[in-house]
Amino acid sequence: MVTRPSAEVRLRQVRLFSRDTKVEALRRAPLFAELSRNELTELAKLTEDVDVDTGKVLCKEGRTGQEFFVIIEGEVEVTRRGKTLVTRGSGEFFGEIALVEDVPRTATVTARTPLRFFVLTRRNFLRLLDEQPRVERKVMHALARRLVSLSDELSL
Repeated sequence: MVTRPSAEVRLRQVRLFSRDTKVEALRRAPLFAELSRNELTELAKLTEDVDVDTGKVLCKEGRTGQEFFVIIEGEVEVTRRGKTLVTRGSGEFFGEIALVEDVPRTATVTARTPLRFFVLTRRNFLRLLDEQPRVERKVMHALARRLVSLSDELSL
């Protein structure tokens, strides 16, 4: 059973992207870099395609996150305390921390243009980890590598 994205994100869900498109996009996320093609395919099966208009808020600073987003077409604006931090576009992603930890979002993300993306919910991701312990080990290894690289950067 695939869990649907939150009401904050839900709008005009349709099949927009091929499984191969999703697999290649997921492969670019450091969290999933060690996953095999078969594991990425299983992950891709758990996602939902979404199409939203300009101005749609995808996630709000301070609210608990439950989704990981991968932008296929369009552009988003990332803001914190009302100030623009960055814009992100096709092939980029955000929200990966929401997959592994139940914490408030650190920024608000809003569609700057009509936007097509797919979303993976925390519930579906955790279910996959329960069913496939090898995937969980690979994700934990990726998180550990990221933590080490951040601690090395902080020690400079």
